[in-house]
Amino acid sequence: MEEQRESSKDGVVSPSIAVAATAAGQPPPSSLSRLPVEDQPSSIPKRRQELLKWNGWGYKDSKFILNKNGHVEFTGERYRLSGHVMPHLREWMSKTVGIDLDQKTPAQPELTAADIPLPNINDAFVEELKRSGISYSDDPTDRLFRAHGHTLHEVFVLREGRFARIPDLVVWPGCHKDVEEVVKLAGKHNVVIIPFGGGTSVTGALECPSHEKRMIISLDTSQMARILWLDEKNLTACCECGIIGQDLERRLTEKGYCTGHEPDSIEFSSLGGWVATRASGMKKNIYGNIEDLVVHIKMVTPRGTLEKSCLVPRISSGPDLHHVIMGSEGTLGVVTEVTIKVRPLPEVCKYGSIVFPNFESGVSCLQEVARQRVAPASIRLMDNEQFQFGHALKPEVGSFLASFVEGLKKLYITKIKGFDLTKISVATLLFEGSKEEVSAREKKVYEIASKFGGIPGGEENGQRGYMLTYVIAYLRDLGFEYFIVAESFETSAPWDRVLDLCRNTKDRIIRECKERGVQFPPYATCRVTQTYDAGACVYFYFGFNYRGVANPVELYEEIERCAREEILASGGSISHHHGIGKIRKQWLQRTVSEPGFGLLQAVKQYLDPQNIFGNGNLMIPDSKL
Repeated sequence: MEEQRESSKDGVVSPSIAVAATAAGQPPPSSLSRLPVEDQPSSIPKRRQELLKWNGWGYKDSKFILNKNGHVEFTGERYRLSGHVMPHLREWMSKTVGIDLDQKTPAQPELTAADIPLPNINDAFVEELKRSGISYSDDPTDRLFRAHGHTLHEVFVLREGRFARIPDLVVWPGCHKDVEEVVKLAGKHNVVIIPFGGGTSVTGALECPSHEKRMIISLDTSQMARILWLDEKNLTACCECGIIGQDLERRLTEKGYCTGHEPDSIEFSSLGGWVATRASGMKKNIYGNIEDLVVHIKMVTPRGTLEKSCLVPRISSGPDLHHVIMGSEGTLGVVTEVTIKVRPLPEVCKYGSIVFPNFESGVSCLQEVARQRVAPASIRLMDNEQFQFGHALKPEVGSFLASFVEGLKKLYITKIKGFDLTKISVATLLFEGSKEEVSAREKKVYEIASKFGGIPGGEENGQRGYMLTYVIAYLRDLGFEYFIVAESFETSAPWDRVLDLCRNTKDRIIRECKERGVQFPPYATCRVTQTYDAGACVYFYFGFNYRGVANPVELYEEIERCAREEILASGGSISHHHGIGKIRKQWLQRTVSEPGFGLLQAVKQYLDPQNIFGNGNLMIPDSKL
């Protein structure tokens, strides 16, 4: 069953809309500098299953495979790595995590309607929804695609099991007013709403609470994907919440602008999702995190629409309501529209890299770069384990000359500079700005690096490292095929705790794996991904070969919980940008204090006394409110 209506909205701000907005207490279009932006279809179709994998990360046509020659190859044509063979990756996987190509665990066949539970339909709600003309579907595949994010647990269930509970209906509002109508009907009929943006959550935030007896709808914002206006004088753009990151940047680029917000998930994650999770991007050093970019937010709650009355750069009006909305993870309402800062496209984008003798010297360099306020748009430091992994992902060299040059580089680093390849650490850089700005900043960064033993590693390595960000997520799906469970998690820490935190957490992972009977050495690695005056974000990758382990996901989650305890004991945070969801709820009260936790619950109780937004995240207890 699918009902829908065609939208005739074109995003143009007309005088009648301005009058209506003012009457409703909303910020009116106030400037002739606000230009409409032409609507374009989303890169991700309404029926996500037409383009995306049903049980893994990303596009159907892009994946790591073992080719007929026994080498790892990345398929498709979407990425720089697509169509290339990585001759060293198979050996790295065997040596590092004990993969045996004769030991394979294929996924179950794609689930059919017979494998998916029948929907729990609230007939009165559906009848009123149908009369509203808002598009909806109870198709089993539509429902399954919106029942999960991308935690290890969720993807493993798709490969080998069944979800106990999935949404009963998918609803596609087309505008803010549609969302208001859906929320009103949900309150009237006591129906649960779980907002769905890009589906990239790695905190269990999209999973349906298994105890929930009420009808659950997935409110998919993908049909709210317009840039409503672009203000070239005030350098802002008002966008609907469902616009995907890659579409937002592409459409702004066509007008000569950008937001500069580039999370690793930019291909698939949505603007509304960035706001709901307090997201951070790779280029935050210049453009800021999402809280630095947001000018205005509109969110529909069961109590009505929550927003400020004016579009201004800063306001002193008590506690900032935007900071109630940002990070609320779908527990209070649905973000529908966001006004965000934009900038003219940078004149120059230049990559670079630095090779350090060890991780410790690299961290010291990044701290000094941050202290002197000369950080490039992106500066990320990988430890030696991750450097070795990156080297294994290198495509085969296509010519004798290229091979010869690679040999010279290795000779220079190891023989002339005396670096140990088992200890070196590499930072990748991205500079953006005017020619003068990039030149000055580049000169300063490399000067600082030299004081900590760092040497330039070349522009190509920087660009390659930056682009690998988008394909690494695909590698976990190959690991699943050969008894590997793996996940990433992140934290933030003060500078004086970064090294201890990295060392303690990796040591704890290795120790826990050994004590719990994991037969193969685990893969535990980290990188520093974002830097601040007072500290940095640290990203961990952790995986192990689970041959001989009865409950690999349960064991993985136990070990990851131990790793999180170690992070907190070492002075780190509960999360830097992934959020809380369901998997980190146990540490939330400890993080924000008992009064702080009570404050969150009080806000929830006032805005949503029926627990309509009952996704079970953050402050929502595991039983219904």
